[in-house]
Amino acid sequence: MRAHLPLRLARAAAFSAVCVALAVAGHRAAGGSGPEPQAVAAAWTAVAAATAALAGRERSATVISAGLAAAQLVLHELFAYGDPSGISLVTHSHGRGLGEGLGMLVAHLTATLLTGWWLARGEAALWTLLRAAGRRLGATLRLLPSPATPPAPPRAAVVSVPPLPARGVLRHIVSRRGPPLPAA
Repeated sequence: MRAHLPLRLARAAAFSAVCVALAVAGHRAAGGSGPEPQAVAAAWTAVAAATAALAGRERSATVISAGLAAAQLVLHELFAYGDPSGISLVTHSHGRGLGEGLGMLVAHLTATLLTGWWLARGEAALWTLLRAAGRRLGATLRLLPSPATPPAPPRAAVVSVPPLPARGVLRHIVSRRGPPLPAA
């Protein structure tokens, strides 16, 4: 089953909202200042555009989690770019919150994996509902009367040929299919 544009856009908007909200929450929990609203809007737009391009069919939990982790990495760096606290993957020098080395990495990965699992469950539920609705709609449409069609022209009379007795005539006949062999 393929997703048409309205469904693609709805799925992309939901994924983008969750992804950017998770990145903002992770950034703030790491001790960074809140990203600027225009940075959040740009991040949401970029994630929505990328997601809409990939939202043509149902995705597995692995693909969703991997996409979410990659987006979190990019968004983390985007939000750290203009942050005066200097939160980045290269230098985590802010010294408060979960921003100290391994603690921040574990927190980010845990939140990303849980959110990826949550999104994958939602994705599976959405596609299950769509398939059920398609079956129900298909059954309903089959019960509707078909549109009026013009009557078919009368058929020509079929001449009946009396059957040949099969035992006596076809007893020693071998039937081989295919074209005749070429003359050599």
